[in-house]
Amino acid sequence: MTLDVTSVWWCLVLLGLAAGVLSGTLGVGSGIIVVPALVLLFGFTQKSAQGMALVVMVPMATIGAYRYWRNPEIDVNLWVAGILIAGAIVGTLIGTEVAARLPGEVLRRIFAVFILVVAIHMLITPSSPARPSPETSPAAPPAAPAEKENVPYDTGPTEPR
Repeated sequence: MTLDVTSVWWCLVLLGLAAGVLSGTLGVGSGIIVVPALVLLFGFTQKSAQGMALVVMVPMATIGAYRYWRNPEIDVNLWVAGILIAGAIVGTLIGTEVAARLPGEVLRRIFAVFILVVAIHMLITPSSPARPSPETSPAAPPAAPAEKENVPYDTGPTEPR
């Protein structure tokens, strides 16, 4: 499909803005808003919309992940993230192969059902309590007192996070 970008560029900017706000606020991928908008509002095929949503997601997710990681109030466990990334890479290779073989209309219906099921599940399932941090967990042994050096003041952490 060829889209005359000169006449709708501002709509695409607004779509990108909305995708960025949702991604940054809720931690969702851009596909949740970009795919339906590109298909329903701009006339792209399901496969093209999915491909563009993935392209948009890379810089957006990189910036969002960095900003969350830099926030000292948020625990971004890089070991867990690394394990998830390994699985996600393999899953993406499988998923893109499946998507290439399925008709676009079938993908569109699967996408719609997936979003609907997740939305219903989130509405009816109570949220789980926050996971305790290792420092506050009752199973964690008490921390040993730190050795004090003769310094005139507390210098704080030596490495920025």
